[in-house]
Order: sequence, then structure tokens, then C-alpha cells
Amino acid sequence: MTTFEEQTEHVVNALYYDLLHGDEIDNRCLQTDSGGPVPFAGELPSDFDPVIIASRLRQIGDQCNMDFERVSSQALAEVLTGKMEKFGAAVDSLSRSWSDQNPEMVYERAFLSVSVKLMMHILKKVPSMFHPSQLITVINGNAQVKNYIEAHGGWENLDD
Repeated sequence: MTTFEEQTEHVVNALYYDLLHGDEIDNRCLQTDSGGPVPFAGELPSDFDPVIIASRLRQIGDQCNMDFERVSSQALAEVLTGKMEKFGAAVDSLSRSWSDQNPEMVYERAFLSVSVKLMMHILKKVPSMFHPSQLITVINGNAQVKNYIEAHGGWENLDD
């Protein structure tokens, strides 16, 4: 059985690959030449499909309507100038602000949405600046978000 952290790594890597190569593949069903699913290291539960979960996570990211070029945030400004070590601080700050302004948006959901949308934004502007480990670390390092995902039945039950 894989841990939450290992599952997060599989999901984020699938999302990253989809964002970089989405036009080249069917993002819903990665297949090998033999027609079977792409194998992942470790034993994943049979109902755990990182590609499908990544697609759901992307939809959550699409819910974020922030214009990162116009948002006033010191941490975000630093991220946008290449200081990727501020990625987590920027996501946390923007998520708290967004969930405070929109009471129907719980912090954990806002966190997932903002983190994915910011990843997408950076990948569009300067793909070489972002590595999936940055998002993996931010998600795995936030106990509140981890507990939220686990309370909803894990990554495989994360809905859009």
C-alpha cells in the first residue's frame, strides 16, 4: 500500500506531464503499446488512477480565476521573478485570502485550486522554472490539506 505522500507524487507527476504534453496524448488514459495502463512504481490501489485524479485536480485549478500578474502579494511577486522557494508561501497566502473573501470556498479547496493554477501559470510563462517536486512538497507539507483529502476518502475520491 502506498502512502498519501507517494500518491501525491504520482498525481502531481501525472498533472505535470499532462500540462507539458497534453496536446500529444489523451490525458484521460495513458496506455502502453500493449494497451495496458502505464505502470507506476510501488503498489497503487486498483481504484487509484493518477491520470484521472490529475484531471480532476486540473479542473479544481481551473476554478481559480486569479490574475497572478495583478495580485498584490510579496511572496507571489518573488515567485514570478524566479524565487521558487517562495511557492508554498505564495500559495498559502493567496489561498487564505481567496477563502476569506469567498466563505463558500474552504481553505483546503482554495489551496489546491491556487497551487495548481499557479503551477499552470508558471509552466506557461517559463516551463523550466517549475519542477513537480515544488507542488508535491507544498501539498505534502500542509497537514490541513492532507487531512482534508484523507477525510474525503483520499485522492481517488477527490471530486471536481
